[in-house]
Amino acid sequence: WASPEAPDHLLSGRYPGVVAPPTTQLRVITARQSGVIEHLAVAEGQYVSAGALLAELRSPELVDTQRQFLDSLIRLELARQALARDKDLFREGLIPERRLLETQSRQRELSNQKDQLRQQLSLAGLTDEDLRQLTRSRQLSGTLPVRAPIAGTIVKQLVEPGQSVATAEPLYRLAELNPLWVEIHVPVAQLHQVTQETAVLLPAQELQGRVIAIGSMVHEKDQGILIRAQIHDATGQLRPGQFVEVQLAEPLTADHWRLPTAALLRHGGDTWVLMNAADGFIPLPARVVAQEDRTVVVVAPLQPSDRIATRGVAALKSIWLGE
Repeated sequence: WASPEAPDHLLSGRYPGVVAPPTTQLRVITARQSGVIEHLAVAEGQYVSAGALLAELRSPELVDTQRQFLDSLIRLELARQALARDKDLFREGLIPERRLLETQSRQRELSNQKDQLRQQLSLAGLTDEDLRQLTRSRQLSGTLPVRAPIAGTIVKQLVEPGQSVATAEPLYRLAELNPLWVEIHVPVAQLHQVTQETAVLLPAQELQGRVIAIGSMVHEKDQGILIRAQIHDATGQLRPGQFVEVQLAEPLTADHWRLPTAALLRHGGDTWVLMNAADGFIPLPARVVAQEDRTVVVVAPLQPSDRIATRGVAALKSIWLGE
């Protein structure tokens, strides 16, 4: 005997799904300058914190940009001195206004050039402190550190030490792996039971999530609609690219009951269950709503305290029909 369970949801069949990192949690780490990979500090599968050193790049292009930046500082300082001198001379009437305007224009031009080179160095990965140190020491460095923009796991290493890379060439893929997405293809005929916030179950991993997006395009190969679910996985069972089995959970009303499949019997074109009674058993009609893995969901006049036969059902049916 077994007691009926009052389910709050109906489980669908099992659909294949693929685990993927959310796009908002995925970063592609690229080379900010062309050069040669001198050192890789991390490898695929490692967890890194935000700002952690990932690699070091030896870049002659970086040295040249620093040299141009320092030269621009010298030229700008000379232009500022010339402008201050010409202002004094103009006030004394010793030079024409045109001469002063030309000196001002030259100073602004050199200031813009300095700002442009400073921006190039910032885009290459130098911090404000690095630029202040460069300005103070005037020492050029061809080593460019590559750091993690966010905390996460290295999901792909794309280069090797000693490899030459161009500007913007990918070095690593970095992702935060909790929560994750599971992308599922659901047949068009089953789409009516899927809504935003529909619960999603991963039976093998005993994890649960919810639907966050429903596609609008039918895929030609399987005539399925892409459903995207978000899963929180504190146990670390899921990995990007992993195939999983997924079930969708449809909300149910209070008059539905979940029973073992073995509890059902057929008679007279109807489905019945046998409920335990004080002096025997009572046949009750049951309308099957859904067939799950090893259970069924039925509509029947049951209570949680009832006891339903799950073994020896054929023998009890013979007694029932014999009477």
